[in-house]
Amino acid sequence: MIDWRSIFFVIGAMIASVSAVMLIPIGHGYLFGETQDWQLFLIPFFITSSTGVLLTLTNYQKNQIKLGIREAFLLTFLSWVICSFFSGLPIYWLSPNCTFVNALFESVSALTTTGFSTLSNLEELPKCLILWRAILQWLGGIGIIVMAITIFPVLRIGGMQLFRSEFSDRSEKILPRVSQIATGILCAYSLFTIIGCASLSLCGMESFDAFCHAASAISTGGLSTRDTGLVTFDSPSVEVILMILMIIGGSTLMLYIRLWQGDYKSIIRDQQLKGYLMALFLASASLSLCLAFQGKTLVDSIRMGCFVAISTLTTTGFVLFNYMDFGPTIITLIFLLSFIGGSTGSTSGGIKIFRFQIITAFIHNHLKQLRRPHGVFIPMYQGQKISDQLVASVFSFIGLYFVTVAVLSILLSLTGLDFVSSLSGAVASVGNIGAGLGNVLGPVSNVDSIPLFSKIFLMAGMILGRLELLTALVFLSPSFWRR
Repeated sequence: MIDWRSIFFVIGAMIASVSAVMLIPIGHGYLFGETQDWQLFLIPFFITSSTGVLLTLTNYQKNQIKLGIREAFLLTFLSWVICSFFSGLPIYWLSPNCTFVNALFESVSALTTTGFSTLSNLEELPKCLILWRAILQWLGGIGIIVMAITIFPVLRIGGMQLFRSEFSDRSEKILPRVSQIATGILCAYSLFTIIGCASLSLCGMESFDAFCHAASAISTGGLSTRDTGLVTFDSPSVEVILMILMIIGGSTLMLYIRLWQGDYKSIIRDQQLKGYLMALFLASASLSLCLAFQGKTLVDSIRMGCFVAISTLTTTGFVLFNYMDFGPTIITLIFLLSFIGGSTGSTSGGIKIFRFQIITAFIHNHLKQLRRPHGVFIPMYQGQKISDQLVASVFSFIGLYFVTVAVLSILLSLTGLDFVSSLSGAVASVGNIGAGLGNVLGPVSNVDSIPLFSKIFLMAGMILGRLELLTALVFLSPSFWRR
């Protein structure tokens, strides 16, 4: 039987934690004279905190909480949905003429680090609200990393079992091991954010903009403080710092912890990191070359090509220019990059580099077997044998990924969106990129004008993609609900 009391106790604690974080933008509004705004912020704060405390107290148990596999699946899914709901309350209260669906959409987009936005006239909105949106991205990023390294490997989702670290619990009890790894990840994540914020400030950004963009880049969220995005700043030094932060956010954060501990060989022998950097290089070179052929100067081609390649491959979605104006070749390359994503154990979305490496190793091994039928060939990855179960898990995930994109595209088209918007919107939401193609969901578009059901379907896609699909879709299996 599912232990619902334990699930709701943990969810209650998470909701209470969300309310505690709300004190940061409230304090910011108080200190900087946004009297009416921080007072309005108190309403969602009290709603969220009282709900969290109530859930925690009513589901408290004297015995230690122990979560099995089924509870872990449910907790993972419900925590993202419920926290998104309460995180949207401040957006609803403080945004003029904002519907609750739009507020919920904004919070889901921020927490899943997708980057779609329904808000406009950002410069006129309360700064405590813009700060809250940046904090949501930052929290979503650290939550994603913790799940990818501690929970997903145990649940054996889409090949993630390959990345069980020495901190991972090989039993079905999840929580005791999460705390051991979360502290190190949080410290590294915070350190990179602080360094990024300080660097952006030195480049001329105001401290508020610097923090929001640093949080957005390291979490690969892609939300800006300005309607025109990074075009407002027009600073190569700012773009370089953001590119570095995006690359760090799209790589496995555990590598930096091991590097700090003196394990320098981890960087050298990490196969996924090599593939990730190679993908970034090839994508940057390809886009830069295409821009050069279209008449851009060499400096502008490299600057724009590298930034868009990094932003797309890490699924950040920062926009430096409207790439819809640069022809079908560049649009096609960006669309294909949208599927790849960064490394596992990172804040990025997409299919992930290591899954492509597993498939490549399997296909290469199969071709050798065809050439030499009597030979014995064992596919390897990161010094480990690639088992048939692992290959099946990866192929299942990728197959399900494309099926989800196809189904979501059809659903979006039924709401009235055109083919390009439907397909690119599905890819952008499931891949947590936030920048699609076309005039409706394109790189410089605002999604406020799209139909209500389009927003609902996009929210579903963002959550599905963030939870690696199987975490949410496993609930459709009748066997999951049997005792």
